[in-house]
Amino acid sequence: MTYPVYVSILSFRLPLHAVMESLGMFLGFRYFLYLRRRQGDQLPSGNRIWVIIGAIFGALFGSRLLGALENPPGLMQTGNLLLYIYQSKTIVGGLLGGLIGVESVKKFIREPHSSGDLFTYPLILAMMIGRTGCFSMGIYEETYGLPTSLPWGMHLGDEALRHPVSLYEIGFLLLLWQALRFTDSRFQLVSGARFKLFMIGYLLFRLLLDFIKPGYRFAFGLGSIQLACLAGLIYYLPVIIYPSRLIRKQYA
Repeated sequence: MTYPVYVSILSFRLPLHAVMESLGMFLGFRYFLYLRRRQGDQLPSGNRIWVIIGAIFGALFGSRLLGALENPPGLMQTGNLLLYIYQSKTIVGGLLGGLIGVESVKKFIREPHSSGDLFTYPLILAMMIGRTGCFSMGIYEETYGLPTSLPWGMHLGDEALRHPVSLYEIGFLLLLWQALRFTDSRFQLVSGARFKLFMIGYLLFRLLLDFIKPGYRFAFGLGSIQLACLAGLIYYLPVIIYPSRLIRKQYA
C-alpha cells in the first residue's frame, strides 16, 4: 500500500482520509437521529438543538486548540498562527471541547438533564470510520506509532515497522462499544452514565496509547494530549472512585 491513500470520485482525486472523516460524521449523525427516534429523548427538541450547537462549536475549538499544542515549537515558529491552529486537530480535544460546549450551553438554557447518552454509540461509530481514514495517511499525519519489533508492526510510508495505532484504536472502540452494550443490558444506569463510561474508557486508553506515539513531551514524558486526558479523568474522578453512582438505585 502506498501512503497516503487517494480515491477517485467522478473527476476528483481525494485523500481517503477526508472521505472517511466526512462519511464518519454523516453516518454518525444519521445513527444519532435513528436512536433518537427509536429510544426517545428526555430533552425538548429546542434544547437538543442548542446542545448540538454547543457540541459542534466546542468540539471545533477544542480540537484545533489542543491539536496546535501537540507541537509547541512548531506553534511558536509558525508564520501564520491562525492557519496553523486551523490545520491542527485531535479527537481528544474535540471530545473535551464538545463536553465543555455542551455543559456551558445547558447552564445557559437551564437544561438539567444529561444529554450525552444518545451521542455515545454514534460517536464511537464516527470515530471508528474516521480512524480508518487516519490509517490511510500512514506517517503523513500524526496518527502513527513508534517503531516496533513486534510481529504486527507495519510499514506506513517509511522504512520502519511501526505500531499501527489507528488500528489499535479501532479495535479498542469496537470492544468499548460491546462493553457498554453489555453494561446497559446488565445494569440499570442513571441518565448520562453511558457517556461518562465512554469518556473514562477512551481517555484512559489514549493516555496509555500515546506512550507509543511520537511527539513533543512535557514533564514526566507526557504529551499535550495525555495531559488533557488526565484533566478529563480528574473531571470524572468522583464516578471513577464511586462507580455505584452510575447505577440507578432500586427501591423495594
